[in-house]
Amino acid sequence: MLPDAFLSQMQALLGNEITDFRASLLLPPPVSVRLNPAKPTTSPMASGEAVPWCAAGRYLPMRPVFTLDPLFQAGAYYAQEAASMLVDFALRQAVDLSNPLRVLDLCAAPGGKTTLLAAALHPDSLLLCNEVIRSRVAILKENVQKWGLPNIHVSHHDPEDFADLAGFFDVILIDAPCSGEGLFRKDPAAANEWSPESVQLCAGRQKRILAAAAPLLKPNGTLIYCTCTYNDAENQENAAFIGQDLGFEETELTMPASWGLVRRKRGYQCYPHRVRGEGFFLSVFKNRRGTDLNTSVYAFRSMKALHHKDVRLVKDWLHDSADYAFFIKPNQEIVAVLACQVADLKILDKALSTKGLGVEIGTIKGKDFIPSHALALSTAVARDMPTIDLSASESLRFLKKENLLLDAPKGWLLVTHQGLGLGWVKNLGNRVNNYLPKEWRIRMEITD
Repeated sequence: MLPDAFLSQMQALLGNEITDFRASLLLPPPVSVRLNPAKPTTSPMASGEAVPWCAAGRYLPMRPVFTLDPLFQAGAYYAQEAASMLVDFALRQAVDLSNPLRVLDLCAAPGGKTTLLAAALHPDSLLLCNEVIRSRVAILKENVQKWGLPNIHVSHHDPEDFADLAGFFDVILIDAPCSGEGLFRKDPAAANEWSPESVQLCAGRQKRILAAAAPLLKPNGTLIYCTCTYNDAENQENAAFIGQDLGFEETELTMPASWGLVRRKRGYQCYPHRVRGEGFFLSVFKNRRGTDLNTSVYAFRSMKALHHKDVRLVKDWLHDSADYAFFIKPNQEIVAVLACQVADLKILDKALSTKGLGVEIGTIKGKDFIPSHALALSTAVARDMPTIDLSASESLRFLKKENLLLDAPKGWLLVTHQGLGLGWVKNLGNRVNNYLPKEWRIRMEITD
């Protein structure tokens, strides 16, 4: 049951299209995924119908059980609502992606748009994904690790905490927490939580986020603002705030009329009766103010350079290890960061206290290197690593953290499915130890 106030709002926005809009909410929501170009496979997902505005997007005829697909667990694709993939189209049209950029996804969890950005950016770009709500940081980190690209970094901060990074970023994405009107079809219970008062509360919070984010953008940098809602308070009025109060200039996008988006006074709106997707609003702006950050180089405060003898021990676990610098954190966890990003990461390290930089690759115990789960999922892992490629059913047993009987060499083995990393086992000869972290274990029952 949709709230009367919501229906009145939509009647005002849509006029005689309201009947078609209401009918669309009674239909099953489309199912779509976005393929990971860094992890190509022969998955049936790849043969799905293309999402028009995102080359890696695919519609599926029905919703599978993603949890029980080893390729999903390996990061071969991300289950993402199709309309939200318009961020990929907007980024590619509004930004020169041929050179490395500094990019901030300010409200990032669960990570769909972070992985979308990562796939589009130059591989040397620095992508920082931030989540304000502590309980959502774990799923963000998990999805980023599955995607596997070494240029993604995670932080947990309020937007105001970024004040020391004024003028640092080339691109900022704000997928703002919103009233969620565009997801009522996918989550009917959300309609029960909606009210005009919650809309105003969301709009005010979004303005505070925008005001904190605006100074972080370089002159001529790009701001992408989006929501999964319809109302003017969160969309049109906040887009006006970006232009009038923050002094940004809207960037118009060029797209085929056949896509069905509605050009509003500011930005672009998706309605489910017009677009094969959910409700989504998107707007793009250029910063015509501000100055670049003084990028003095600092020392890392959260970690120190790994001793050269330990570098010799770990470097062979990475592909093109010369591209990385190695550091060790106080908890003895070793991380690899792209050498080309070290100076910029030192700036982030000084400005932010709660973050995870680079790829967690493992720890050293005595003379032994213990690889991390993140390394198994990373595209940075060495190509010549001893591996054991498992079938789908065997992979699920591994992902349920069951012990396996393997005819394989002794020592560390990278467990793969269709060549994509799932985790580590260590073959001791008389047994095989499964090193999948407990928190990653599949708990869902598997039925034949």
